Amino acid sequence: MTHTQTRMLEGLKVVDLTSVIFGPYCTLTLADLGAQVTKVEVPAGDSSRFAGVTERNPMMGPVYMSLNRGKRSVALDLKAEADLAVMHALLKDADVFIHNVRASAISRLGLDYDAVKAINPQIIYLHCVGFGSDGPYGGLQAYDDVIQTASGMTSMQSMVDGDPRPRYVPSAIADKVAGLHAAYALLAAYIHRLRTGEGQFVEVAMFETFVHFLLQEHLFGLTFDPPTGPVGYFRQVDPDRQPFPTADGHIAIVPYNDDAWIKLFEMTGRPDVLQEPGLATPEDRAANLGALYQILATLTPQRTSAEWFQALNAASIPATPVRDLADIQQDPHLVATDFFRRREHEAVGPYFEMRPPVRFSRPAPDDQATPPVLGQHTEEVRRELGLAGPADSAIHGDAA
Repeated sequence: MTHTQTRMLEGLKVVDLTSVIFGPYCTLTLADLGAQVTKVEVPAGDSSRFAGVTERNPMMGPVYMSLNRGKRSVALDLKAEADLAVMHALLKDADVFIHNVRASAISRLGLDYDAVKAINPQIIYLHCVGFGSDGPYGGLQAYDDVIQTASGMTSMQSMVDGDPRPRYVPSAIADKVAGLHAAYALLAAYIHRLRTGEGQFVEVAMFETFVHFLLQEHLFGLTFDPPTGPVGYFRQVDPDRQPFPTADGHIAIVPYNDDAWIKLFEMTGRPDVLQEPGLATPEDRAANLGALYQILATLTPQRTSAEWFQALNAASIPATPVRDLADIQQDPHLVATDFFRRREHEAVGPYFEMRPPVRFSRPAPDDQATPPVLGQHTEEVRRELGLAGPADSAIHGDAA
């Protein structure tokens, strides 16, 4: 396959003053597409550096490693005049500035939108916030757990199993959803600037983006005024819609239309099920999916997961065996597509990274730099900006 000479976003300069997951997931996406992302860290480093660290990888925890490849790290104390001058020079030369600092704190640093716009009138300035600034929650601190709770996400498991305890989804899902919204928002603003020459302020709020994400299907009956039914897409909150037991495990089966249900019960040797009262017509079956799921769960143990997988895919019924998260690196599809790439890092040794999940017909070279140690590029950036400064050996020593 022939590579193009440049990445799609090559030449786009991003100053990234974000930490943890929301902002870094956005800027990882931009870096994978070729943007030059300069990650500005406090002298102590992005807090995600310390999640899951061991003696082998001090300050290079697995979450940080996943989210920060292809970026440069500059360690700055923005309360210090000399370091703030470096930040100003970076912003003057940048296309994009993204940060997740609270509005009051960023203003005290003199890096609010009006101040940065005075330095660079064409800057695209994106503020990652927990809640939209124009509402009563504006300015409140927010983490993924807070947003899952505020959005109603923690109530959804109760809709499925009847247990009234609110529960988190075990993933930083709100952070990552917001990060993807931030990525497309920045690209849209950049296209606008290419057309008009105008920079602008962009705000991406975790709360609003996650509610928007969650309710695409789950607003459901409340979509209409007056409501036509309850909140929650019935198919997804059906307590019987779960992976089905097999002779040696479990399998997901998705008979998404009536023809698939007919084929499925023929495969189990029980086509008579679809002649029973309440299941004899397509309309009956659509209204009683829970009963179909319950009956199917008593029949699927007659074959192994592999046998079902082969038979169901031959019948064009979507299915896949349940896999433990700990085994995902051995998934044959991901192995065949080289999704997990083993690399060497000069500071931490061998590690795995995930390739970008999108494919282009005109791909760029896939040679992203490994995640930087804290302050790895501070002096390099100072020299590029024409700002002399002594190397901070303590930062480099700690990071290595």
